[in-house]
Amino acid sequence: MGTRKEHDFIGELEISDEVYYGVQTFRALENFSMSGRKLQDYPYFVKAFAQVKKAAALANKEVGVLDADKADAIAKACNRLIAGEFLDQFVVDMIQGGAGTSTNMNTNEVITNIALESMGHKKGEYQYLHPNDHTNLGQSTNDTYPSSIKVATYAKLSDLLKAMENLKVELEAKAKEYKDIIKMGRTELEDAVPTTLGNTFNAFASYIKSDIAKITAARESMTFLNLGATAIGTGINCHPDYKFVVEKKLKEITGVDFKPAEDFIAATQDTADFVHVSGALKTAAVRLSKIANDLRLMNSGPRCGLAEISLPAMQPGSSIMPGKVNPVICEAVGEACYEVIGNDVTIMLCSERGEFELNAFEPGIAYGLFNSIVLLENAMKTLAEKAIKGLKANPENCKKLVLNSIGIVTAFNPVLGYEKSASIAKEALETGKAVGDICLERGYLPKEKIDEILTPENMLNPHMTKKRKA
Repeated sequence: MGTRKEHDFIGELEISDEVYYGVQTFRALENFSMSGRKLQDYPYFVKAFAQVKKAAALANKEVGVLDADKADAIAKACNRLIAGEFLDQFVVDMIQGGAGTSTNMNTNEVITNIALESMGHKKGEYQYLHPNDHTNLGQSTNDTYPSSIKVATYAKLSDLLKAMENLKVELEAKAKEYKDIIKMGRTELEDAVPTTLGNTFNAFASYIKSDIAKITAARESMTFLNLGATAIGTGINCHPDYKFVVEKKLKEITGVDFKPAEDFIAATQDTADFVHVSGALKTAAVRLSKIANDLRLMNSGPRCGLAEISLPAMQPGSSIMPGKVNPVICEAVGEACYEVIGNDVTIMLCSERGEFELNAFEPGIAYGLFNSIVLLENAMKTLAEKAIKGLKANPENCKKLVLNSIGIVTAFNPVLGYEKSASIAKEALETGKAVGDICLERGYLPKEKIDEILTPENMLNPHMTKKRKA
């Protein structure tokens, strides 16, 4: 194929006719090579941008500022992007200066050249349809870029929430299955008092349930857009009715109830909504990492650790030690969570840099936010499918650890008092004797009473024991 000449106010460039992007995208290719991750690596972002551009074209057509043939050609081109075509034409690095202008223009140029071909013209014949004058009509990077981030984030958060719900269900199933398996509770990695393995998994499920509620609430902030704000929120170069029509069109396209922000000037310069979402993701990452690490510790062994549970064996654990199996899924989940936590710092700092009427660091926000959502979604799926689902309990070892624990001396407190109970614990530590035997030797209580107090089932439900006696 041949080449075509395209120009911007900086100069003229020869561009291959093989590509659908144009001169401004080429400028970005020359300027930005930071992350190694391109727009095409985030297909849901490209799809969201195409949905926004389609809504804009249809809105401009409805308010009478864009000819029907041009608007329809743009909308059809957007449909092809929404369907996943031409993804390889989105070549700009995700990390870029200019508040996302390069992303907006990459999108405008690709849409325009696809539309030109459908209209019977050649790529680059912008006298018939122009990336700025028509595809970007009534728009600015400063309203289309953050709005597209929000549309994409809403969609990806929906995927994340499905993965979280699935993990919650798997954890709840284990909680029900293991409700009668007694295990030792621990505080600060030291023996505490008995609990059940079911209680442990039920607590994990409660974490996820709480985070589902937090992320669902945060997702709602993604539905308030500044489309029609144009450059700084004043709506310059935009039809006065456009902002109401474009939201309606976008809702029809996406099925999501997107609506205009209350204050377009504030919405154009403020990115706190993304900080809010990232904070919810960070909280979920902290909790998920805690779950993964607790599983890893409970799985430790198999003979010289806790071995309260057995995680599924996923791969050989050593190149030198035969038979070793590592808790690799829990470890990978932890690493993903740490990345999410780190991304939250990046998003916070990028948001803080929003000077005056615009935040120029939104590409950094988009990059961090999208990576966090995808990492967390994959971590939730991986833990559910490759760790929780095939996990097995070791009930005999769980009970053995409880009965051999010094921590159960706590059950003597209400009968003997703290001082005597502490003395029993001290002797048990020094001699290795069982706490019940020491209590009997000292003549504090008869054997029947000691056995009753130290029955793990009674320690699990002390109030029920008192009620039965009454």
